[in-house]
Amino acid sequence: MRARDLARLVRLPAALSVPGDTLAGAAAAGGLRGPGAWALPAASVCLYWAGMALNDYADREVDAVERPERPIPSGAVLPGEALAVASGLTVTGVGLAAAAGGRRAAGVATALAATVWGYDLLLKQTPLAPLGMAAARGLDVLLGAGARPADAAGPALALAVHTLGVTALSRGEVHGTRPAVAAGSLLCTLAAAALAAAPARPARRRAAGGTPERALAGALAGLFAVRVGSAQVRALVEPEAHNARSATGEGIRGMIPLQAALLAGHGAPGTACALVLGAPVAARASEAVSFT
Repeated sequence: MRARDLARLVRLPAALSVPGDTLAGAAAAGGLRGPGAWALPAASVCLYWAGMALNDYADREVDAVERPERPIPSGAVLPGEALAVASGLTVTGVGLAAAAGGRRAAGVATALAATVWGYDLLLKQTPLAPLGMAAARGLDVLLGAGARPADAAGPALALAVHTLGVTALSRGEVHGTRPAVAAGSLLCTLAAAALAAAPARPARRRAAGGTPERALAGALAGLFAVRVGSAQVRALVEPEAHNARSATGEGIRGMIPLQAALLAGHGAPGTACALVLGAPVAARASEAVSFT
């Protein structure tokens, strides 16, 4: 297996949309400076890559007809190799979580891994698929929250709701979507933006950011809503496959400003700005290796 084929299999640059999950969870729980705060994102990246490899393994027969350019149907990667990559990355991800966050993090990572495998092997072709992906994103946020998962419920809900809409719309990437699906996806994006821009609960205001941080959170949430929402509006007006693909890609890249808004709102503006700087990198990288 060549390095480029492996990169295509795991959608290498799409992982840039993942570290912000655990960082947002850690910021909401007051643990951004904890010892595992910067190791847990690596664990979630491994689990994300595992899901991408497993996705192609599970979809290899469908892809042979609909997407023959993908690594497995094109012959660049063998099915057994994809399964081995998915398994190895899963074990690595759970192991990193256990090393960085102890038993509690290992438990959340195990639940996340089970959700990822359940989605790819069981749920993906069912109406429950968007809910499965939304649950995975929510668990990824909670992975960063450590012993205080309740404090990260807001960020987890925001990213789960957005993921629900993106996943529903992504099901129309090959044959086109429906206006109702695109409209639902747009509503999910607007709801996620509203959650990210909302003031912290009274019990969390001391740990959360003040007025400048809230202003930054609002600006980033607005940027997220405009960029992702515009692509979804195009899919709503013209629900062809290419618009569904474009909106799906924009929705994945839009995870970064959404995560940054959540970070800013929970008192981590520096980390939020650093995360936003990665958005252009993600956009450029997606030109070389597709996110979808």
